[in-house]
Amino acid sequence: MRFGVTVDFNEQPVTSPEFLAGFAQAAEDYGFDTLWTSDHVVIPKGHNSDYPYAERMPYEEAPIPDPIVTLTFVAAKTKTLRLGTSVLVLPQRNPVVLAKQLASLDVYSEGRVDLGIGVGWLREEFEAIGVPWERRGKRTDECIEAMRALWTEPVASYEGELVRFSNVACDPKPVQPGGVPFIIGGHSVAAARRAGKYGSGFFPHVFGRAWHELIAEARRTAEAHGRDPDEIEISAGVPPELELAQRLGELGVSRLNILITDPDVPSARRTLERISRDLIARM
Repeated sequence: MRFGVTVDFNEQPVTSPEFLAGFAQAAEDYGFDTLWTSDHVVIPKGHNSDYPYAERMPYEEAPIPDPIVTLTFVAAKTKTLRLGTSVLVLPQRNPVVLAKQLASLDVYSEGRVDLGIGVGWLREEFEAIGVPWERRGKRTDECIEAMRALWTEPVASYEGELVRFSNVACDPKPVQPGGVPFIIGGHSVAAARRAGKYGSGFFPHVFGRAWHELIAEARRTAEAHGRDPDEIEISAGVPPELELAQRLGELGVSRLNILITDPDVPSARRTLERISRDLIARM
């Protein structure tokens, strides 16, 4: 079992370099594997899109720094901590530019990047950026395929319906073999199938019967594409409770992501030390 920490944009001063560096270093000191940060380019005020995971979107008024820039800063302040997005809205990005950014970060961090991705839920954000909302799932799949081509082929070409380029070299390549791992986030059947086809990991964002059904769908899809379903790491975002973590481990979860809300480094260090002692050391 691997344990990650997720920053809280509401409760933590995430735009403070001193806080972010101290928080990341504390997570590394106490045995956490990954620091996760989220992504929204803009939050349109008065939007009509429904947040899929709660009654309302929790970060309506909070600053949300760019995840790639944030993780680049964290990379410079740490040595072993992995750097994850949970999640980056992939269809909003230019996949060629993003492939270059992530490959560069993977090189400078010596292979520590995990790319958690989702298709997005906030239609008005797509409109503000100028990216079509429709077919964002198809665009996500093509972005994954195109980025992998750029990361693995000396000279790459890709011809999709929505993404295309021809005869280009994109260097440096990521340090990690095959490129930066894709961790697929989402609670839909489409997300499960995407995880089965493309993902190094799957973060389903649901529990109960729906969770089991999505995991089964991801495994079926992996087998249908000639992949070993056991190679897909399953993640869950949960409170730091030992019995819950043990139960999830028995169900095949191999990464737990824990939201830390402490507003300053000393209190965050105390919380991380307690979780390390009471949970990580006992798993």
